[in-house]
Amino acid sequence: MAQENNLLPSGLPRIESLEMRGIVKKFPGVLANDHVNFDVKTGEIHALLGENGAGKSTLMKILYGLYQPEEGEILLNGRPITIHSPTDSINHGIGMIHQHFMLVDNVTVAENVALGLKSSRGLRLDLDVVSARIRELADKYGLQVDPQAVISKLAVGERQRVEIVKALYRGAALLVLDEPTAVLTPQEVDDIFVIFKQMAADGHALIFISHKLNEIFALTNRVSVLRDGKMIGTVNTADVTKADLANMMVGREVLLTRHRPPVTVGDARLEVVNISANNDDDKPVLKNVSFEVKSGEILGVAGVSGNGQRPLAEAIAGLQFVADGQILLEGQNVTNYTPAQMFTSGLSYIPEERMHDGCIKDFSVEENAILQDYVRRPYSNWIFLAFNQIAQHAQKLIESFNVKTPSRETPIKNLSGGNIQKLILARELAREPRVLIAAQPTRGVDIGATEYIHNQLLHQRAEGLATLLISEDLDEVKALSDRIMVLFGGEVMGIVRSDEVTVEQLGLMMAGERAEQVFAAA
Repeated sequence: MAQENNLLPSGLPRIESLEMRGIVKKFPGVLANDHVNFDVKTGEIHALLGENGAGKSTLMKILYGLYQPEEGEILLNGRPITIHSPTDSINHGIGMIHQHFMLVDNVTVAENVALGLKSSRGLRLDLDVVSARIRELADKYGLQVDPQAVISKLAVGERQRVEIVKALYRGAALLVLDEPTAVLTPQEVDDIFVIFKQMAADGHALIFISHKLNEIFALTNRVSVLRDGKMIGTVNTADVTKADLANMMVGREVLLTRHRPPVTVGDARLEVVNISANNDDDKPVLKNVSFEVKSGEILGVAGVSGNGQRPLAEAIAGLQFVADGQILLEGQNVTNYTPAQMFTSGLSYIPEERMHDGCIKDFSVEENAILQDYVRRPYSNWIFLAFNQIAQHAQKLIESFNVKTPSRETPIKNLSGGNIQKLILARELAREPRVLIAAQPTRGVDIGATEYIHNQLLHQRAEGLATLLISEDLDEVKALSDRIMVLFGGEVMGIVRSDEVTVEQLGLMMAGERAEQVFAAA
């Protein structure tokens, strides 16, 4: 595990230990970290676990220099250090991969990696040198990153790999991984875990933030659990069960399995007939896709990231132009309707990128609760907003969906990811839609919020809602869906009943084998 002369393979000094003592961080109305103690050692993968809003990301942002604590100290190899900025953190060998990517979309991978660093050629750019080093790192850790690719053209999973390369390029001896698998498929998770384990074996120290208990047990050595800003305890991963950790996180028993009772399935509410669509480069992203979703049914959509899931959701929601085919909502042809027309027709949409497409981060919780509806009664009279009605509506959603927020006026960007997602779900279901598109509804969401969102989707199913569930979490798709459709390269590989297909068979379909081939070989 240790390297000769106490160095990493990169030639930089290892971090033997890092300790945070008595960390206190306050925000208006919130005590985010309440005298928290935490430590990590070289060669260790230490999980930081807790519900959304428990204080995990805040603690790590203090370590990375994005926040300053009111109290407490940080010790590196037993010596106190002061971190005022990310530059200080990086200079101490600490890197961070954020839950929401810190990348510039309209430039290349190499330019993103080089951003903020000195060139080896003084005033002249050295992107060729940067690109060569990126390729070295990519080859060493199997990251498959093209230095010349433009970020905006990359799938979500590919952007995550760029974030890892960026941190490694800067020589991080300690790497903070904030929900690093939230955007990855199961296959990509397996691959990246090999990378993380290799990094630990090389002498890196890793702090792993995740809500997924399977990942905690597959990867980590120790687990520290935060709840409501307080450190509940630190345990060896091998000494506890999933139920133990869930109880520590939530403070109550959590059901880790979902019960999907039989319901009466009605008529088709959403019909997609041979639709095709192209991206901005006029390359096909959907190819003759056909399916239907019936009342009282959840149709799951599985597939590796970047195989047409997002264009499909956006085509139905009116955000992606459909070049051919038809979309029918309760028999009405709504192909290429605008988003406003789709909402009026009875569609609600939970987008996969909640901070980019699902809310306006600088708006309050109250204002986000009426997005798309603010022009309608009772929230306005077409000229002026009815603030009392808006306030009552927002408060009802907050209480009904257990959204944790200091107040209705709090900017939504100050809420945790799980609470933002619960508010978006509450807003979309409050319209009493006929069809719901739920794209990655629990991505980056903690175990308690996931349980709540799953139960809400199953409750709406029992009420007759037709739901198209798009998720890269196969366990989620299997648990909630009545039928599962697999996309590969923008094409449908097959539609199968959830209780008649295994995860392994779904994996083969996700890799490009059609359902008839998979089941013929079974």
